[in-house]
Amino acid sequence: MAELKKASAGRTAGKPEPEPRSVRVVILALMIAMLLAMLDNLIVGTAMPTIVGDLGGMEHLSWVVTAYTLTTAVSTPIWGKLGDLYGRKSIFLTSIVIFLIGSVLSGMAQDMGQLIGFRAVQGLGAGGLMVGVMAIIGDLVPPRERGKYQGMMAGVMAIAMIGGPLVGGTITDHLGWRWSFYINLPLGAVALAMVTAVLHLPKKERSHAKIDYLGAALLTVGITAIVLVTTWGGTEYAWDSAVIMELIALGVASLVGFLFVERKAAEPIIPLHIFRNANFTLMSVIGFMAGFVMFGAVLFLPLFQQSVQGASATNSGLLLLPLLLAMMTVSLVSGRITTSTGKYKIFPIVGSVLMVTGLFLLAQMDTGTSRLTSGVYMAVLGAGMGFLMQITMLVAQNSVEMKDMGVASSATTLFRTLGSSFGVAIMGALFTGRVRDEMAARGGGAATEHSAQLDAASLAKLPVPVREAYEFAVASGTHIAFLVGGSTAVVALVASLFVKEVPLRGAGPAATSDDQPPAPDAKADAKADAKTGTKASQTV
Repeated sequence: MAELKKASAGRTAGKPEPEPRSVRVVILALMIAMLLAMLDNLIVGTAMPTIVGDLGGMEHLSWVVTAYTLTTAVSTPIWGKLGDLYGRKSIFLTSIVIFLIGSVLSGMAQDMGQLIGFRAVQGLGAGGLMVGVMAIIGDLVPPRERGKYQGMMAGVMAIAMIGGPLVGGTITDHLGWRWSFYINLPLGAVALAMVTAVLHLPKKERSHAKIDYLGAALLTVGITAIVLVTTWGGTEYAWDSAVIMELIALGVASLVGFLFVERKAAEPIIPLHIFRNANFTLMSVIGFMAGFVMFGAVLFLPLFQQSVQGASATNSGLLLLPLLLAMMTVSLVSGRITTSTGKYKIFPIVGSVLMVTGLFLLAQMDTGTSRLTSGVYMAVLGAGMGFLMQITMLVAQNSVEMKDMGVASSATTLFRTLGSSFGVAIMGALFTGRVRDEMAARGGGAATEHSAQLDAASLAKLPVPVREAYEFAVASGTHIAFLVGGSTAVVALVASLFVKEVPLRGAGPAATSDDQPPAPDAKADAKADAKTGTKASQTV
């Protein structure tokens, strides 16, 4: 409690709390920054065929995505710690600048090697964007009021996933693939200007603590090894190959060493004491599983609808509308309920039940499943994700002291990122293996070699027996992928049962809505608190 009061006193000693309208402008700027980070990979993914046609280097294609994902994951906890030590605003602005520099350089790349290197720079900035958004919201908006903004965050995710492929295709066709990167500049400039002008956080004294360089290095090596294992395993190298085994050994050794170093460090990159809080640990597990399921579903659902149901690849983003709209709506409603009641324990439980149910329903899809039926199944999964995606961050932030807000946000984001890596790798390996086996068993012929890469247009050119074999194979691969995803998601359900209903920290003036001004007695209390200097400690 002493730490909380000290952090709270720091708030009142600094600049005055922003007015509600200013808070909403800041939140808008933060949402733009989040959109930058989420939209980029989706836009670039659509442009990749054109990029390869221009720059060559087909054999290095996967590294364009891997370099971005890898540096994002590695840098996330480091950005969070830097924000805790040296102040949130300056570190966040730095991450935006680095992201924009990486975007410009990527657009100017002359060969695939340059593009991969510049994408790594871009990913480095993206790591700071995501954790910066979450941590600043944690600073500005108390957990009790934070639910009101869950719908906005879910909406940004939906816009990115729906609009990314569409925008990417349009830009590539009319302006050229380089504008897939240059498009970040106007958005980034708006975010920079708005954050600089409107965001006013208490000035933080520069910390003289020594940065935990050894811990950062060990964590970087460990995360790099994990991401490479999940990226290369079953594709570039067999799962039992020497390269994969060596990476696993390196990753385990580095992470064990990291845990040992963090116990001794004066300012650890990820303070291990935050995991002593049961709710924080449980939210990390649930977040990992949510990432595992979410990105696996986003990968395989469009593939199923294009290959089996004959949908056009051009509208691939629109195919996810049932999932994304359900997720956004439920996130908004649950956020409002959390704000008005302060209760949240039921949401992880209901969300986990719906997530497991939706995955098992999706596992039942076959070649005769209609788009309406698959849309209903996706809506069930989306509703489950809507209950989980933001509540995990909210409860995790509520479980730590203000001084650890950055590392709590970064750790939660990191677990979700790692979950997505594992989900795509494991579900992808199972899917590809089943498709190949079924195609071989049914005489897929020439299509077998590239069976997991056919779209609706390519399928139409195949002989009828081969096309039917491929459709059955994709449906079978989707079945096993979602079946395993649903079985794994049971872990999130079990974890949610142990979440404790810890009261959310209360609302302060920064979170007050213009539409609902404080009651007269609340105003009187606020004046009295201002005189006694106790207001911030009650709020935080």
